[in-house]
Amino acid sequence: MSKLVCENLTKTYGDKTVLSKLNLTLESGRIYGLIGRNGAGKTTLLSIMSNQNPASAGRVTLDGENIWENRRALDRLCFSRELNISAESGLSGYSVKNYLKTAASYYAHWDQAMADRLVSLFGLTPKTKLGKLSKGMLSMVTVTVAMASKAEFTFLDEPVAGLDVVAREQFYKLLLEEYTETGRTFVVSTHIIEEAADVLEEVVILDKGRILRQQNTQELVDSARYVTGLREQVDGATEGLDCHHPEAIGRSKGVTVLLRDGEDIRPGFDVTVQPVNLQRIFVALCGEEAPV
Repeated sequence: MSKLVCENLTKTYGDKTVLSKLNLTLESGRIYGLIGRNGAGKTTLLSIMSNQNPASAGRVTLDGENIWENRRALDRLCFSRELNISAESGLSGYSVKNYLKTAASYYAHWDQAMADRLVSLFGLTPKTKLGKLSKGMLSMVTVTVAMASKAEFTFLDEPVAGLDVVAREQFYKLLLEEYTETGRTFVVSTHIIEEAADVLEEVVILDKGRILRQQNTQELVDSARYVTGLREQVDGATEGLDCHHPEAIGRSKGVTVLLRDGEDIRPGFDVTVQPVNLQRIFVALCGEEAPV
């Protein structure tokens, strides 16, 4: 089993720290979800893990080898990021065909047949300039690069940005098919959390440059409860448990609880206990908490 490991990864820009002594291990043959608020450091982390951005401190290794300027390691990595094309951008004049041809030169295992199939599937016109494409069409181009790269570790930054619901379903189906057939490792960074939840085997929650949680997605969801009722009843039922994001309305209170093995909501209190989805867990962990 291959492992991509970040050790004490730190990234600063001037006096601003974007990543702070971050440790993360990604194992081959999984689909990871990387979620976090805007500015949490997701894109920076992906760019460092793919050798597109140097770390200020710490290192990234693939099977024990430092990836920085290491051709063997780089041949196994792909970071397909959201394209922001402006009139001044040098990319705006590239046609879809030429952009993909350029991308092919960077990836040792490029699959041209797959690239051609996805161009047809997404309805992309090879001669169209990138500057003429919609945001959704640009996302289709980045997805094509990611899939056709055949990289063992493939990172996708906001791959469904601008896509309608049908196209998003199409993307997740494609992702699962490729994962099932090849066993490639995918890391998907997205803000559309609940829609992706069923696809993500493991979730990595990033907040203010630190890993808050890395856990099997289903296990995390199964451990979460939302407890509501009168304040004193909720406090009694959740005493000693891992509580997050309390919310108060008058004398009533709601709180998200993440149960550890063997724990449960304490019996004997008049409270309502509900299951919690991944999006609500994310809000509970990363949202601003109001005084209760």
